[in-house]
Amino acid sequence: MKKHLSIILIAILGLGTVQAGNPDRAGSAGAGQLLINPWAASNGLAGANMASILGLESTYNNVAGLAFVNQNEIITSNSQYLGGSGISINSVGFGTRIGSSSVLGLTVSSMNFGDIPVTTEDLPEGGIGTFSPAFSHIGISMAKEFSNSIYAGFTLRIVSESISNVKASGVCFDAGIRYVTGEDDRIRFGIALRNVGAPMRYSGDGLTVTGTPQGSAGSLTMMQRSERYELPSLVNIGIAYDIVKNDNMVIEMNGQFTSNSFTQDQFGLCTEARFGTYLTLRAGYLYEAGILSDDDATTAYTGPSGGLGFQVPAGSNGSMIGVDYSYRTTNPFSGTHTVGLKIAI
Repeated sequence: MKKHLSIILIAILGLGTVQAGNPDRAGSAGAGQLLINPWAASNGLAGANMASILGLESTYNNVAGLAFVNQNEIITSNSQYLGGSGISINSVGFGTRIGSSSVLGLTVSSMNFGDIPVTTEDLPEGGIGTFSPAFSHIGISMAKEFSNSIYAGFTLRIVSESISNVKASGVCFDAGIRYVTGEDDRIRFGIALRNVGAPMRYSGDGLTVTGTPQGSAGSLTMMQRSERYELPSLVNIGIAYDIVKNDNMVIEMNGQFTSNSFTQDQFGLCTEARFGTYLTLRAGYLYEAGILSDDDATTAYTGPSGGLGFQVPAGSNGSMIGVDYSYRTTNPFSGTHTVGLKIAI
């Protein structure tokens, strides 16, 4: 057991060191969709609950939490991203326990940008049709309980981005570990590496150019090669502690540090209060340098988030149906609203 844990820790910490970035690389990565949390409950906590998150939502910030799925779990969500921008995100996932200690999960997320007018040099005002970009990613995850204290997981993710005549695709992976300790398992530590993969590159008919060489009677079509771009890799490190834990109430505090290779590093704090098995209240704050300044901010998010969840029994075998809502403040735009449905059967 110690050997397995040591190997995983060395792999994560080693890769995290390799991917460590610097300010000169800020803004040079692509596939920014991988940095958008599509799930409702964790968005209410500003995504800062990587040390305590459970179930399919953990595939976003620490896949080790997938190991806590005890039954079949189905989850779906819709985000109105940056209200007023016309962008929505639809996500769905399914997780099932295989064997006594492993869980297999599948998640799919897709961004909808609406219809965008086609414009050309000759028709800059459009009027010749529309196109709709398609950004999506599919994740296949596996998590395992190595003991009652150590949990680990791995995700292989296929990333796709396209417009009408140009597209790019790639593959990346996530890995995460959680360690649980303390009286009544009140303390949790987590570390996760995300979005590690080979660079992506756009290709397609949209990168072709037709021209007539000097002195030639015919035209030639030439393919331009786009520059490659890196994926937005990062490392999450977090801790969670239950400051209140009894049969009627659990109040959980989380702290998290995110080291981004291509954007500002972030510090997050959040709290979740669970009243019995029915009602959950959430609040969080995610800070990064310049976030309080209109001139220096590099993100639309302004820090605060909040949400709530409600779940009810759906059968005598422990089945549950839950609904979650979250809101994250932004400037500009009117914030991000996310609604999710979770079913455990």
